[in-house]
Amino acid sequence: MKKITLLFAGLFILSTGVFAQKNYLQESKPDKTKRMQWWDDATFGMFIHWGLYAVPAGEYNGKGGGAEWIMETHKIPVSEYEKFAQQFNPQKFNAREWVRIAKNAGAKYIVITSKHHDGFSIWDSKVTNYDIMDATPFKRDILKELADACKAEGIQFGLYHSIMDWHQPDAKSKDYPHQKTEKPDFAKYREEYLKPQLAELIKKYNPSILWFDGEWIPEWTEEQGKDLYNYLRNLKPSLIINNRVGKGRGGMQGMNKYENAAGDFGTPEQEILKTASQDYWESCMTLNNNWGFVKNDNKWKSVQVLIDNLIDVTAKGGNYLLNVGPTAEGLIPEPSIERLAEMGNWLKINKQAIYATKALPNYKEGENIKFTQSKDGKLVYAIFNKAENNEIKLTSISPKTGSRIYLLGSAKPLTWKKDNGVTVVNLPQELPGKYAWTLKIEQ
Repeated sequence: MKKITLLFAGLFILSTGVFAQKNYLQESKPDKTKRMQWWDDATFGMFIHWGLYAVPAGEYNGKGGGAEWIMETHKIPVSEYEKFAQQFNPQKFNAREWVRIAKNAGAKYIVITSKHHDGFSIWDSKVTNYDIMDATPFKRDILKELADACKAEGIQFGLYHSIMDWHQPDAKSKDYPHQKTEKPDFAKYREEYLKPQLAELIKKYNPSILWFDGEWIPEWTEEQGKDLYNYLRNLKPSLIINNRVGKGRGGMQGMNKYENAAGDFGTPEQEILKTASQDYWESCMTLNNNWGFVKNDNKWKSVQVLIDNLIDVTAKGGNYLLNVGPTAEGLIPEPSIERLAEMGNWLKINKQAIYATKALPNYKEGENIKFTQSKDGKLVYAIFNKAENNEIKLTSISPKTGSRIYLLGSAKPLTWKKDNGVTVVNLPQELPGKYAWTLKIEQ
């Protein structure tokens, strides 16, 4: 067993800075804009849901249902669920390969589950033995390998961490009574388990993003969220933290339901905002129907849908966090890899219209044309997934006489004219690439 004295020594060291804490809840707008700049420019990231739940892979005692929620779905007792740890031995895990897949897809950052709701820690935590080094035969530091691989490839590294915990006795919630603890002490869990683990993660892996979830349990409050936000930003001021650190998000749409909520960005889940927003936001979505690996889930989204989603999110001023659920062996499913590679191929041609752009007030025209613009406003990008008669007609964009219009992927300027207030752009007979194409329009 790990000595409890180490825990309290760490807590004492961390708590000595409490009285000198800076209040990052009062951060100025220019300071936040500077801190959020890389994230805002990145636009596209890869989510990874991976843990013990990859072992049952969506099936328990012959019954389907679950994924990362399988412990709750099938009401699996803690003592039974713990047995999956001895079966978690992902010998085919290759951090460099995972990061290569993300980079080839065009993702600029990765967010992986350090701890999901089941409470299992996917790193060597000094706060618990219920972790990858002590409870599984694998005994490798997955997070260090991934963090190092991300650094080598210029990918930002982020961590998902669940506030809710179905395993830790003092974290027992009225909503999820997995534990038999008679008198759980949630404050003890928060101060002596949750915070020390997060401090470990920051110190050991230096994440750029902390992505929280499970904040909906009644034991968690907005006040606690703001306290945790400040605690973490004082440990690493440049951290970017989502709005699920507190109670601010309004349902699955994910945007704040009141002002001054804790966190830096909204988190729509499995949906995209209906219109553009000036607030920071990120739509997290799955490639099939589940976050964690489910062996029988073959309902994969088409590449066309995925690219359309990326365009839609970007045009509305958001980020797109697209999830993969690796197997218990440590492999990202091949259908995920194929789709991500196609997205990467598309981005190689159209990246100017996606990364480091900003939204226009009129972000779309009809259902097949979306707009983004360069940050200096000198270029507008019209991204379309359908064209008729080898031309595009634009009513909301009016280039100046003499402006040049290019098709990304082609070096030759296109011919265009204005006809009764409509900008008519002539397209080549064959368009470069597929799925969607981009006009670069000088303003």
